Amino acid sequence: MLEPIGNQYVVARPVYSANAFGEEHKKKHRYHKTFLDHLKVCCSCSTQKAKRIALSLLPILSWLPAYRIKEWLLSDIVSGISTGLVCVLQGLAYALLVTIPPGYGLYAAFFPIIVYFFLGTSRHISVGPFPVLSIMVGATVMKLTPTASPDAMNSFNSSMSNNSSLDDHKVMIAAMVTVLSGIMQLAMGVLQVGFVVVYLSESLISGFTTAAAVHVLVSQLKFILQLDVKTYTDPFSIFKVLNSIFTQIEKTNIADLVTSLIVLLILFVVKEINQRYKARLPVPIPIELIMTVIATGISYGFDFKNRYNVAVIGEMQKGFQAPVTPDLQIFKETIGDSFSIAIVGFAVAFSVASVYSLKHDYPIDGNQELIALGLSNIFTGSFKGFASSTALSRSAIQESTGGKTQVAGLLSAVIVLVVIVAMGYLLEPMQKSVLAALALGNLKGMLMQFTEIRRLWRKDKYDCLIWIMTFIFVVVLGLGLGLAASMAFQLLTIVFRTQFPKCSTLANVGRSNIYKNKKDYSEIYEREGVKIFRCPSPIYFANINFFKQKLIDAVGFSPLRILRKRNKAVKKIQKLQKKGLLQVTPKGFVCTIDGLKDSDEELDNNQIEELDQPINTADLPFHIDWNADLPLNLEVPKIDLHSLILDFSAVSFLDVSSMRGLKRILQEFIRIKVDVYIVGTDDDFIEKLARCEFFDEEVKDSIFFLTIHDAVLHILMKKDYSTSKFNSSQAKEIKCDYTINTNGGLRNRECKVPVETKF
Repeated sequence: MLEPIGNQYVVARPVYSANAFGEEHKKKHRYHKTFLDHLKVCCSCSTQKAKRIALSLLPILSWLPAYRIKEWLLSDIVSGISTGLVCVLQGLAYALLVTIPPGYGLYAAFFPIIVYFFLGTSRHISVGPFPVLSIMVGATVMKLTPTASPDAMNSFNSSMSNNSSLDDHKVMIAAMVTVLSGIMQLAMGVLQVGFVVVYLSESLISGFTTAAAVHVLVSQLKFILQLDVKTYTDPFSIFKVLNSIFTQIEKTNIADLVTSLIVLLILFVVKEINQRYKARLPVPIPIELIMTVIATGISYGFDFKNRYNVAVIGEMQKGFQAPVTPDLQIFKETIGDSFSIAIVGFAVAFSVASVYSLKHDYPIDGNQELIALGLSNIFTGSFKGFASSTALSRSAIQESTGGKTQVAGLLSAVIVLVVIVAMGYLLEPMQKSVLAALALGNLKGMLMQFTEIRRLWRKDKYDCLIWIMTFIFVVVLGLGLGLAASMAFQLLTIVFRTQFPKCSTLANVGRSNIYKNKKDYSEIYEREGVKIFRCPSPIYFANINFFKQKLIDAVGFSPLRILRKRNKAVKKIQKLQKKGLLQVTPKGFVCTIDGLKDSDEELDNNQIEELDQPINTADLPFHIDWNADLPLNLEVPKIDLHSLILDFSAVSFLDVSSMRGLKRILQEFIRIKVDVYIVGTDDDFIEKLARCEFFDEEVKDSIFFLTIHDAVLHILMKKDYSTSKFNSSQAKEIKCDYTINTNGGLRNRECKVPVETKF
């Protein structure tokens, strides 16, 4: 019964053990579906299910009929035009990261938008080239090109025979990597394994993108300085590239350097204005477009290519190229790289989509996102584009300029299409250094994530450590190996947290039913002889020994050591009794012996298993009080603990190995007369223990209680009851005489013997 009294409440109910609660409140029977039941549901067919599947595979059918033309169309048009212009520039700029001609970046900016328009579940992200994916694809391209690997020519003669130039070969590799990563994403979506993204934490993604931004920055330096720098793909490649740049820094093209620095300065200033005054500006200032027009016009008007020998985009083909035939040999050589690209691309897109779905309150489907991104990459790679995801800056522009649905994305694709088929030639005089500057201008947000370190350190040191190690791994080892090492390290931190949990001893706070860590509060109340120990993590094979050691530290003694000491003492008494050297009298017992010899070493070596068994005092004519002074030179450590409560409310599971270890721990305490209680577990936990034959004559299922307070009250009631069973005369200590025969003589020695005589 619950009675509220102001801001307090009074609860009147019985003290419940798990068994008592189960007897009073019967659980209803629940049918747990089997694999065959799930299979039947999966294979069944109905009109509603067919409609639901169709809507899930083609999300456009759910939102397009409800499109509000009067309210949304104008906003989508403005957003689509603004985003489309950025798509063109980022497509050209990120193609440099892939080390292919810039014109192919337009294909990567066009096809993903079209496919995602029909299949995507997010209404606000702008799919297309992403700098991290671009540099990952570029690393794979350079690893397989003849200039980067002498053996690559022999490996890919079949592909080179159909291409007339090195650029065509690079385009082919980038396209095949994109197609293969798309196939992997599509397969994962069909198999409903979109949950894999949960293994990429926010800290890992943040550290990875920041490190990737450093790689992008270093890779763009050769275009800004116009230096001939060899591309490295092995670990420590970033340091080799920097070394190559600094060794030939005197060859820098001053015109390219000055132009790119001016563009970068203007980009940073205007982007800061856009950020600071975004509430007052109707739309962000399209500084990328403005700088592109100005830089291209100046380069063309002053003939920078011939006068200053700057590198320009050059000839751009109009229209689309014919689809390529998949090259199985490239597939075979790029499986690992393609998988990394598939996972990173999906993780970034899904994380950005999740942000906007929460902001605008609509659902997204991770598995459908995998299907949409997979088909986008398959189509893009087939038409000689490269891997796509979503760029953070581009999605922010689409959402901040008023985009309501993917109609804005479709209109941005129209802008890219116009450039591909009609206006691409206008960008031919544009310097590559300007494209590199535009790419670096979008890295500010990624590089500013360095400020996350302090915030993460205040929130969670483990997350901060993941961020730092991910950044180091990716910078030093490269994107592919760095991502694998970062995921391994992240899983290692999870194992470390569970393997070494922060166990604590609880105490009553405020003399209520609230129990907290005794180290955190000054006004605490501890019951004499009762210890409450809390484990805040699962218990499994790797941490059961740590759990045992922490428990021993909390109670202040080893139950196994106490058990062995007591068994040794009993064996000594039994040995004296068998030899007739121990006689029981009405006043106690009499022991005659020439001398007591210690046989501890012999027992340790030869009878260690017997010492671990329950103490057998059935053949002794008295009960031993182990917490009093013992005669016969018996030395057994005294303990003041009679009850131990284990708070398992945070223990989600036990494996079979830890069950055996836990049972041994409980048996050791029970055998030295310490009652053990387990609280806070759910019914499934107890049922699993029962299935694994955890309970026996020593460890019973009656040790489970609902809460800590239930167990404490049960202990108090039990101790009051056991005390009332004895009268005052039984409670008094019994005096008895020892007569010890030494050197053939007799002498009396009176002492207090801690026994209860059986007469």
